[in-house]
Amino acid sequence: MRHSIRMATVADSENILKIYAPYIRDTAISFETKVPSSDEFSDRIEDITKRYPFIVYEIGDEIVGYAYASTHRERAAYLFDVDVSIYILPGYHGSGIATKLYGCLFALLDKLGYKNAYAAYTEPNIKSMKLHEKFGFVLIGTHHKTGYKFGKWHDVTWLEKAIGKHDDNPDRISLIGEVSPGYLDNLFADYSRQG
Repeated sequence: MRHSIRMATVADSENILKIYAPYIRDTAISFETKVPSSDEFSDRIEDITKRYPFIVYEIGDEIVGYAYASTHRERAAYLFDVDVSIYILPGYHGSGIATKLYGCLFALLDKLGYKNAYAAYTEPNIKSMKLHEKFGFVLIGTHHKTGYKFGKWHDVTWLEKAIGKHDDNPDRISLIGEVSPGYLDNLFADYSRQG
């Protein structure tokens, strides 16, 4: 069976939403409380992919995981920072897909010129903690009782990772659309084969 990584498209929105929706409905991993419509989710993907990488992992023709970067904060000085997110279809947890997706995502973020990545997870989440530690994230701190879902308060732990060198005069950030298709093809092929 073919394993591949590629850029997400708006046409993938329903398949990606099938992965994400149970995290909304059944867990406090996502703090959303209502599953977005397919159109709303398509709009999100379109907005993200104008600037940031949003990648999917396919086995055959089925999307089984995805990862993306998004705006960390709106103020101009945060330009070099991103938040990162990753979701895997439950039957594929522990398969190495998250490692491949995150490895590929961080390679892309480095190529684009980003310097820092931030991630958060709702406590407790040992799988997420171990994945982020594997990629060199370090603890920033915990927001205590910051989210209310399913009739209880939840703590959220924040982590950070340095991606690129913090030069005094950093180059400008590139948009994902400025990366050459050849580079993307090679990167996706490399990370699809790993492990």
